[in-house]
Amino acid sequence: MTLPTRKLGKNGPQVTAIGAGLASLGHSYGHAGDDATRLAYLDKLYELGETNWDDADIYGDTEELVGKWFTANPEKRKDVFFGTKFGCAVGETMTTRSDPEYVKEAFDRSINKLKTDYVDIYYCHRVDGKTPVEKTIEAMAELKRYTSPSYSYV
Repeated sequence: MTLPTRKLGKNGPQVTAIGAGLASLGHSYGHAGDDATRLAYLDKLYELGETNWDDADIYGDTEELVGKWFTANPEKRKDVFFGTKFGCAVGETMTTRSDPEYVKEAFDRSINKLKTDYVDIYYCHRVDGKTPVEKTIEAMAELKRYTSPSYSYV
């Protein structure tokens, strides 16, 4: 069985029409298993052709888990359309931040956890209502150098 795909944007890649959300792998909805079980799940997604993966820095340890998968499967990284999000800052309480400084801090943390030198798409999960959205977008545009070199739709 081949999963249906769609072209993303004007010049973007073909991606599976329905992506795999990774929140549940970070124990967001209960215990998701140990690393071996969760990595096997990512292996199965890839095997089935589900290579449109959606993550966020707030989804527990999923970025670290995906980083382990990318490290174990470097030849497969180019086949996975990987997106992650920022905007929810977790400390003693969760706050929403979309200021330019936070955009860059969050990206640096994510890219380090993912153990990759690029993400395919970087989303703003939440806007803080204080920062002009144009400033958030400008900061995101500065990160374009970290997107996949295979296409230029970002």
